[in-house]
Amino acid sequence: MNTEADTNAASREVRLSISGMRCAGCVSAVEGALAAVEGVFEVAVNFADHSALVKGAADTLLLKQAVVAAGYDAAVMEGFEDPAEQERQELSRYKALMKKAAVAGAFGATLMLAGYWDWIPAIGSEAGFWFWPEVALLTLVILIYSGGHFYSGALKAMRSGQANMDTLIALGTGSAWLYSCIIIDYSKSLPSLATHAYFEASVVILAFINLGSALETLARGKTSSAIRKLIGLQPRTARVIRDGQELDIPIEQVGLSEILRVRPGEKIPVDGVVIEGHSLIDESMLTGEPIAVEKTEGSDVAAGTMNQQGSFLFEAKRIGRDTALAQIIDSVRQAQGSKPEIARLADKISGIFVPVVVVLSVLTFLIWYNFGPDPALGYAFVTSMTVLVIACPCALGLATPISVMVAVGRAAQSGILIRNGAALQSAGKLSCLILDKTGTVTEGKPVVSTLVAVGDYTEQAVLQLAASIESGSEHPLAAAILAEAKLRQLKLDKTEHFEAMSGFGVSAEIGDRKVALGNAELMDKKNIDYSALKQNLAELSTLGQTPMLLAVDDNLAGIIAVSDPIKKDSAKAIGVLKNLGVRIIMVTGDNEVTARAIARQAGITEVRAQVLPQDKASVVKELQQTGAIVGMVGDGINDAPALAQADVGLAIGTGTDVAIESADVVILQGSLLKVPETIALSKATVVNIKQNLLGAFFYNTLSIPIAAGVLYPLFGILLNPMIAGAAMAMSSLTVVSNANRLRWIKMNDGASRH
Repeated sequence: MNTEADTNAASREVRLSISGMRCAGCVSAVEGALAAVEGVFEVAVNFADHSALVKGAADTLLLKQAVVAAGYDAAVMEGFEDPAEQERQELSRYKALMKKAAVAGAFGATLMLAGYWDWIPAIGSEAGFWFWPEVALLTLVILIYSGGHFYSGALKAMRSGQANMDTLIALGTGSAWLYSCIIIDYSKSLPSLATHAYFEASVVILAFINLGSALETLARGKTSSAIRKLIGLQPRTARVIRDGQELDIPIEQVGLSEILRVRPGEKIPVDGVVIEGHSLIDESMLTGEPIAVEKTEGSDVAAGTMNQQGSFLFEAKRIGRDTALAQIIDSVRQAQGSKPEIARLADKISGIFVPVVVVLSVLTFLIWYNFGPDPALGYAFVTSMTVLVIACPCALGLATPISVMVAVGRAAQSGILIRNGAALQSAGKLSCLILDKTGTVTEGKPVVSTLVAVGDYTEQAVLQLAASIESGSEHPLAAAILAEAKLRQLKLDKTEHFEAMSGFGVSAEIGDRKVALGNAELMDKKNIDYSALKQNLAELSTLGQTPMLLAVDDNLAGIIAVSDPIKKDSAKAIGVLKNLGVRIIMVTGDNEVTARAIARQAGITEVRAQVLPQDKASVVKELQQTGAIVGMVGDGINDAPALAQADVGLAIGTGTDVAIESADVVILQGSLLKVPETIALSKATVVNIKQNLLGAFFYNTLSIPIAAGVLYPLFGILLNPMIAGAAMAMSSLTVVSNANRLRWIKMNDGASRH
């Protein structure tokens, strides 16, 4: 049984930046090294952005030492990286790789062209005696410059008893250089057909691999654009009021409950509540909603949002890692690093792939050496080297994480926060969706929906009297009436002798008139005849509205009905979900009549009413037992047990409600249309991952036999090692490019076109 201390330890997280990873085999090695550290509960290594998320109570120094011992380098990532600095680093890495590719490519191309035009002296000739050793030395210098990172990586892997992509590249290019040197020294002892040097092949292979890595770095950098934009929203300084003075201080120094000022055009530094002033704030990067939101005293404001006009003061309520923006960034990162079930197979295969390739390369060499035509040694060497080069499993290692990374970033741009890769895979398989009513299907904010006047009273007079009497009440229905009166700019009268009668309504005196507002039971209690409006009361109740009767001096004056209207796009969203074949059930704690009325407006046929919050999870479990894949959409607080029980829990919230631990997906806006969009993105992502995996598996499955020379006996075809290097680099670039197509997916109306 876990203690509270165990739970707290397991919840601690450390993010590490890992350098030196170049394939899926590296991922397995790093994960294994970190998992072996005492105190580590869970490890998730993300090959796409070269990071590791470690959960547990392990010392960070031990974690770094474990990674270094496995042949890689690690650094703790604290705070949010400067987006501009990240871009500079990526650009610097890209330029360095391109430079290495250019140097190797230029030298290799020169050798190839010179050989093609017979400008190079033959090996073993008098001129060749001086020429070829110099070429060998120059090639060695270029190999060290353009491929040094591969050789050092292979050496580190070998020391830790592992093999990775670096191993394949180092063996392929290194053996090409060594074989060529042997040819130069012993050319007179070998058949003339075998005396061919492969210096140009070794450097051109490195040129192609570095070029592929550079293009992959450039493409992979674009996948993080969404999260970089979010990080860039965080201002570096804040203006606080201390001892009556306004001071600009670093954002890290802002404390809880401090008073801050925000001027027009400035970003809000931390989460808080407006205490003075009025403004319009652009919250589009948090919610995806382009329309600016009005903020007055008592309104919540979120870090990273943009103040458009007006200056105001607010009190800091959440700072640092607790702000809405910080939680979104952390959630996006965790989701990008998490692995859906479909990734497990690729990881397992990649973990054993490199050793298998080395064995296949050795077998290829032996078969050609023993059974191949003359010069057997030359053919054996070329084919085994080609197998090593072309089999690098980069594409296989990138296939899943790069798609997940792009998809999660794309979702964040649309106001959908996907918290884990499993949810991203499962959302597209949902067969049944449970919807909460209040705040999910409906707005969650009661409004005046019907006004009925009796006798000489007008609707405006009825509303004015009702708002006047409710001005002293804190009931939610009173807030709706007061909001409607404010909207119509009605002047409220002063009340006296106000009395609230729980379960009935309120009464007061306005001038010389006695006014009462409440339900039918209140009218009965005061012996007021309301028989003329009984049919209206019944009809309004059937429509899901809450009617209140207004009486003045013991005479009926009218009806005010308040309802929680359905969201403007709920019916459309439910229609789209039905078209996708998803069964929709509304589960609510409200009464049967109101629930049915709301369901009819939204187009929902299945309703379960008067269900307690703790019983909603039982409804989810009941449906799961029938074989359904169940999604739950709720507000993330009252529906927490059901959200946790569901195969995919989707929480409807705002930018300040992202800390909903029970949900797999957080919809930052209140729109239900984001649910079919999530389903569409899930389906497109799974298809994209399958395309990547199929392409990577097909590439390796097909290319290795061709590289080994299976086509030679029938067609006389052998794969050139340089072409193999180019093909290996292009396979990774193809996977990254295919994944990046998800950035432009059209998710609206539940239909994906990309």
